[in-house]
Amino acid sequence: MPTVDMPIEELLTYQGKNPRPQDFDTYWEDALAELKQTDPKVTLEPSTFQTSSAECHDLYFTGVGGARIYAKYIKPLQVTEPHPAVLHFHGYSGHSPDWSELLKYVAAGFSVLAMDVRGQGGRSEDNSQVVGNTLYGHIIRGVQDPKTLFFRNVFLDTAQLVRVAGELNEVDPNRIVATGSSQGGALTLACGALAPSVKKLAANYPFLSDYQRVWEMDAVNQAYREIVDYFRRFDPTHSTEKEFFTNLGYIDIQHLANRISGEVLMGVGLMDLSCPPSSQFAAYNKIESEKSYALYPDFAHENLPGQQDRMYQFLLNI
Repeated sequence: MPTVDMPIEELLTYQGKNPRPQDFDTYWEDALAELKQTDPKVTLEPSTFQTSSAECHDLYFTGVGGARIYAKYIKPLQVTEPHPAVLHFHGYSGHSPDWSELLKYVAAGFSVLAMDVRGQGGRSEDNSQVVGNTLYGHIIRGVQDPKTLFFRNVFLDTAQLVRVAGELNEVDPNRIVATGSSQGGALTLACGALAPSVKKLAANYPFLSDYQRVWEMDAVNQAYREIVDYFRRFDPTHSTEKEFFTNLGYIDIQHLANRISGEVLMGVGLMDLSCPPSSQFAAYNKIESEKSYALYPDFAHENLPGQQDRMYQFLLNI
């Protein structure tokens, strides 16, 4: 079986390399307490895109720090009783899919909320104030002070989205599911960890996991390039290397994975150089709830044939 990483037997037992901060649990309990005090202040406006089978809305809510976060919201017209909702998270630097791409869930009687990550390619607001890099490099943004880590707030946005969805009259709060690929896969798992009420999580090749392993593999030429750039620009002698990776541990999804209660389906390509398989299994192996994976030996960080259909059927069986 081809691989750019470990043999599958080792992947299935690998427990990760990036350090877990000693106060990790306290860090996230404090973060969730802050989120609990954040009024989402939801607003809904009809979108310019409409269809005869659904109502499409531009939804905004408030995340931690006061940022206004955007999500496409679609609800089916043919379903009047409370029904399931699927939350969709997009890839790194991108934005939520076109409205028409989300209608497959509406056809099955689901409402859909597709969130734009703050500060990336969509309509959400990034109002953070940090010292250092802001041009790009969201992984390392705020790494000098863990409380200002960019992805801390993004992870909390996913939990706030669960709250928003559950408070919609038409949504059954006990039947919320989540999905995404790459960054979206990482946010799906973070969402399930910080909002354990999410029932099912379909995540393809999740990003934001086991940063030190990725760096040591020298697999940083794509998604994780900013780690090398950080050392070259801010710490050329690596005098703060241990502190750097420990601080990234706060936003390492492998350390959140044991908080997940929902059932998980993960898609993995063994030739993935963007998010190496070992970094993905570092998170998968720590999930304690019901889980399964679909392995694609000859595929990299790309479309996995048949996986979207598999994920669709997995999420709809709720």
